[in-house]
Amino acid sequence: MSEPLLVIGNGMAAAKFCEELAGVALGRHALAVLGAEPHLAYNRVLLSDVLAGKVEVAATQLRPATWWRDIGATLICGTPALAIDRAARTVSLADGRRLPFSKLVLATGSEPIRLPLPGAGLPGVVTFRDLADVQTLMAAAKPGLKAVVIGGGLLGLEAASGLARAGAATTLVHLMDRLMERQLDPAAAALLRKAVEAQGVRVELNAESAAIEGDTRAQGLRLADGRVLHADIIVMACGVKPNAGLARAAGLACGRGVQVDDGLATSDPDIFAIGECAEHRGICYGVVAPAYEQARVLARRLAGRAARYEGSTVSTHLKVSGVFVFSAGDITPGGEEIVLFDQGLGLYRRLIVKDGRLAGAVLFGDTSDGPFYLDLITNRTPIAALRADLAFGRSLAQAA
Repeated sequence: MSEPLLVIGNGMAAAKFCEELAGVALGRHALAVLGAEPHLAYNRVLLSDVLAGKVEVAATQLRPATWWRDIGATLICGTPALAIDRAARTVSLADGRRLPFSKLVLATGSEPIRLPLPGAGLPGVVTFRDLADVQTLMAAAKPGLKAVVIGGGLLGLEAASGLARAGAATTLVHLMDRLMERQLDPAAAALLRKAVEAQGVRVELNAESAAIEGDTRAQGLRLADGRVLHADIIVMACGVKPNAGLARAAGLACGRGVQVDDGLATSDPDIFAIGECAEHRGICYGVVAPAYEQARVLARRLAGRAARYEGSTVSTHLKVSGVFVFSAGDITPGGEEIVLFDQGLGLYRRLIVKDGRLAGAVLFGDTSDGPFYLDLITNRTPIAALRADLAFGRSLAQAA
């Protein structure tokens, strides 16, 4: 008899895990997938394009219902899991059901950070994380709408770009001195700001949010310097945190996220975690690629094959209205730097070399060689033979 395998979460990590599992162990498990959202798994990366009207909601779906049936998965959508009973090996659902499991995979993702500002609970203050958020913004976005987006990272940039393309007068507020400060150096961040402003987004840097203004609904954002940015809608897009509440309540070891070993097992050997909810060697990855790597490893392990997850080299890809940005590896000062900068064309490349190997890369404008640089970083490839042409990308470097 197939052992019951339960997956909590129906996002990108869960869908990838099921895809990988179907490829190596189809039929071995009685697979059930629980999702709190009332949708099939969808591509969150496309949410800003949905907001801007460039992509239909239906096009974000990762797999049709027929595919889930074909791999033998039972889908339960729109019904949150409430509790894990580790002793009884069951999961309680919001509709009163209790589902048994032999193995349990947590793919609960992350949840948006809401700043604890005065007035943050007013109508008109929203987050930018899922389809429900996007549908709220789409209903509001129209020419003449005044929108303020808090957060100059990936989520904030995507939200601001989508709102601006939908016709809203949009201001992006960021606490730090440059956009995407964790992924970009000052030169690339300056180019990004120029490109974002060219799309019609007003950018306010070194701007600390102090309070949401308004009586019955949000009417503006007051900054710490006393200025008030008037707004009809305020979007908090200032980061995410691992959604580890279920695991923590069940007594599983947790730090920022659900702590897992190199086999993706939690402190309970029959319960696993992957994706943004998982914390591996002290790191919670908030991007898709590590989640996919974890999904592949876990699928192989549950199929009885040898597999080990040893961490991921983090890379960031951003494509917003024709703006292309790539960052990977260690971009902090130190080591040798190779810089290629054509201001007229808006092209920028900064490569950081340490101990004869590529340690980090920042690209703006043309990011087509990003995967090449990421491969060099990940594999710690010696670059002496490539160095003279390295800044010009794969085609010249590998031909040298």
